[in-house]
Amino acid sequence: MTQKVAVLGTGKIGEALLSGMIRAGWAPADLLVTARRPERARELQERHGVTPVTNAEAAKSADTLILTVKPQDMGTLLDELAPHVPADRLVISGAAGIPTSFFEERLAQNTPVVRVMTNTPALVDEAMSVISAGSHATAEHLAHAEEIFGAVGKTLRVPESQQDACTALSGSGPAYFFYLVEAMTDAGILLGLPRDKAHDLIVQSAIGAAVMLRDSGEHPVKLRENVTSPAGTTINAIRELENHGVRAALIAALEAARDRSRELASGNS
Repeated sequence: MTQKVAVLGTGKIGEALLSGMIRAGWAPADLLVTARRPERARELQERHGVTPVTNAEAAKSADTLILTVKPQDMGTLLDELAPHVPADRLVISGAAGIPTSFFEERLAQNTPVVRVMTNTPALVDEAMSVISAGSHATAEHLAHAEEIFGAVGKTLRVPESQQDACTALSGSGPAYFFYLVEAMTDAGILLGLPRDKAHDLIVQSAIGAAVMLRDSGEHPVKLRENVTSPAGTTINAIRELENHGVRAALIAALEAARDRSRELASGNS
């Protein structure tokens, strides 16, 4: 792999992406990084062998720019990059809620932009990265983005109009599961279990259920029904979840996340 890739604003997700790319065969010498703090840049260099540069240097020398700064900082970053980014550079945005048109309007005409929403399981190579093309991005650009983000998990192409929904489901999704595990752990303590044992029981149950969902080919309703015997413990628990409106609450929560993604796109901080 001879193309140079620069990760700008390298935080936890950016570093996870770098380490995944190196494990997938990218040479550290072909990877550039920028960071707000010089000590952070040196840390990345020492840990991964990548090259720290300024944002302007990255724009001039990298073939692909991956922008991982927070959405509220993206405008400032683009102002800094715009004079230095040639129109043939591939720009990949990892910022929630910001459409590709935001970048296209601020960069050179016909600059290819790809929008990617990944999530924190990138830290363990189990990310779900959702990829959409901007107006000038080709199938080759999308394939290149898939190659990069495939190093840390699974990728899925969707129309950009579906990105806000994907942000609500998978971008924020891990937090919902952590929240559920937290609540179930508290319930286990209430039922008389030590916290560490409740945690282990729930985490392994979650892993097992996820693998079954992924590998069995069965609909989740069927898998749930397999656990739910007549007049048993599970159906009583399910009844209480329905009585408390858990399904409706989840739908409302996802709608709220989608709406917030749209607010970010419109510039409301």
